[in-house]
Amino acid sequence: MSITKKKRGSTLKLQDMMYISLFAAIIGVLAFFPPLPIPIIPVPITAQTLGVMLAGGILGARRGGLSLLLFIILIAIGAPLMAGGRGGLGVLIGPSGGYIMAWPIAAYVIGYLTESIKDRNVWKLILCNMIGSILVIYTCGITYLSIIGDLPWGSTALSSLIFLPGDLVKIVIASVITVKINKVYPLLIKVRRVA
Repeated sequence: MSITKKKRGSTLKLQDMMYISLFAAIIGVLAFFPPLPIPIIPVPITAQTLGVMLAGGILGARRGGLSLLLFIILIAIGAPLMAGGRGGLGVLIGPSGGYIMAWPIAAYVIGYLTESIKDRNVWKLILCNMIGSILVIYTCGITYLSIIGDLPWGSTALSSLIFLPGDLVKIVIASVITVKINKVYPLLIKVRRVA
């Protein structure tokens, strides 16, 4: 009986690693959408925040956060996984650094909130994604950018509002995809049952 439990435990760990790696790869694939530079702020618009929302909503807090942590480690060692084929420590300490470094936290928060709700409908997931992506990522990104750019926080926050329309579209897309995937292959329910 203990051997069966050990096998199940190791299988889940292997499954976890597969899901974490898969979502890190998905976020890397989203880099193929070219970044859109903005003249008023030195941070481009990318599709990769969509992957952050999907990782949290589909994988849950722990695995979603770890998938983004793996992604950041790959960026740090030089893998060109950021939009525009960028990689290396320069990306993480540049103007976009605060936004990117907030991704694991945002995925964790989105996953935690998604795990907490019983009836996962689109509206509830939109709210989870708004809290995780807009509140967490914007707060970290704006604060970091204002510090390294020696800019007032308020004006940096105001200029960052240019990201809001695109992020709202990504939030709706991520919420709809998350609901569909959770109906077809509910990973979060499986994690709860095993735990």
